[in-house]
Amino acid sequence: MNTELFGVITIFILSIILAIPVGKYIAKVFIGDKTFLDPIFNPIEKFIFKISGINAAEEMNWKQHLKALLSVNMVWFFLCFFILLFQGSLFLNPDNNPNMSPDLAFNTAISFVVNCNLQHYSGESGVSYLSQLFLMFLQFVSAGVGMAAAAMVFNAMKERTTDKLGNFYNYFIKSCTRILLPLSAIVAIALLFSGTPMTFEGKDTITTLQGDSVAVSRGPAAAFIAIKHIGTNGGGFFGANSTHPLENPTYFTNAVELWAQLIIPFAMIFALGFYLKKRRLSYVVFGVMTIGFLLLVIPTVISERNGNPAIEKMGISQTTGAMEGKEVRFGPAISGFWSIATTVISTGSVNSMHDSSMPVSGSMELLAMMVNAFYGGCGVGWLNFYIFIILAVFISGLMVGRTPEFLGKKIEAREVKIAAFIAILHPLLILSGTALASYFAAHDTAMGYWFSGNATGWLNNPGHHGFSEMLYEYTSSAANNGSGFEGLGDNNPFWNITTGIVLLLSRFIPIIGPLAIAGLLANKKYIPESAGTLKTDTTIFGVMVFAVIAIIASLSFFPALALGPLAEYFSM
Repeated sequence: MNTELFGVITIFILSIILAIPVGKYIAKVFIGDKTFLDPIFNPIEKFIFKISGINAAEEMNWKQHLKALLSVNMVWFFLCFFILLFQGSLFLNPDNNPNMSPDLAFNTAISFVVNCNLQHYSGESGVSYLSQLFLMFLQFVSAGVGMAAAAMVFNAMKERTTDKLGNFYNYFIKSCTRILLPLSAIVAIALLFSGTPMTFEGKDTITTLQGDSVAVSRGPAAAFIAIKHIGTNGGGFFGANSTHPLENPTYFTNAVELWAQLIIPFAMIFALGFYLKKRRLSYVVFGVMTIGFLLLVIPTVISERNGNPAIEKMGISQTTGAMEGKEVRFGPAISGFWSIATTVISTGSVNSMHDSSMPVSGSMELLAMMVNAFYGGCGVGWLNFYIFIILAVFISGLMVGRTPEFLGKKIEAREVKIAAFIAILHPLLILSGTALASYFAAHDTAMGYWFSGNATGWLNNPGHHGFSEMLYEYTSSAANNGSGFEGLGDNNPFWNITTGIVLLLSRFIPIIGPLAIAGLLANKKYIPESAGTLKTDTTIFGVMVFAVIAIIASLSFFPALALGPLAEYFSM
């Protein structure tokens, strides 16, 4: 057990240490400074801009950024939808996997476009290699979109008074080529040499120790899994995700994949400090996020190490901790750490089954996605935190009787209304979806087209845990996470369409809001700091931001958590 804890702590600390130089490199990329990768990527980027007819030097305001962002995402959605809908008839399908149903193709296409990768299918039988490759493309570009949006906000915070906030396409392409691609190549090589397959051949046949002949799926997995984590996507090449022995073969690959999903969210916060030349601000933001992360991860690891009290009452020793749903090659400590890392960061990959987590762990996993502001996904983690900064500045200004200001710009009614709407939208989508599903299940409603049979048919577990499964599905969708309590029968029109709508709204509205706020503030007159200016790079302000996050999350979600995982904990 102590060795397991040492592994957890080592991976976490190494990720923080390495994130500082990576953050400095990201800031240089967005600023346009010279980097050591310029000789490789300058010709590639010039070629991309030349054939696309895009002038990467043309400055855009926030509305033009938003128009470009939404346009390219719409194109990717329709392309993905039609590939999934007709994949059975297309090339690169050696296992002859069938077409997706329209509702499943709708859900899958949206899910990968919005960087969620909620999978209502199993990779071995649900998609062709062509579909996997296009989904891998979406894992790059969806992460790049989030980073480009964050870069625009960085730029708005840096400039004194302007409506020229850089070029979306420039930020987007550079995010993909100079940041996501090199890091993914490093991870893919590590996985490849550890046994993860990278081939376009179909299933292989092996003979087990019992003498049975078994067909084993393979494919271009190493490249897919690399960007799955570097881009905080989380979609598994295989149905079992990173519990699969080919997707995550060893403790070493487990450490690499953990580092991969931590590195960019960590580095983006340090990049903020380098970009603005305000290192203290980035340290305050990172400190708040890290305290929130530790408050979630410590109870989870302790709970998983202590084992299941129901099994303990039976007189069965649990010296290795709670091992249901865990892989022996990993153990409960690092599985618990992964479960919070993947839900806090919105990756959504799993190296254990969250449906088998202890109730305390399940509540922490849910709370991580409900808060949705500690580290977060590529770029969008900062956008979510930015909303809470605006609210904290406004509340702090009211408390001391001064006009709220942030980095020399007045926070006025319009910005606060946008921030409040974004903060309210997240619980609204989660709780309204859960309420609808719970109503149908409680009344055993005949669903007709929406579900084959009555609504109770989609629940494999009754009572508190069944409610948690439905709550988790909508929480995962709204947080663009993609993990799930897999006891839920979700591949049907009801869940595919309703979660698809939640995915769409919860991705783009929380991007629109921060871009609008940043653009509006950038256009305002700069006010030099004075003796009465609220300092936003201090510990006191960090405490204020944390308090705002905690109050909004607890008031919004505690009743739902009390009905689900907390009720399950007290009933054990």
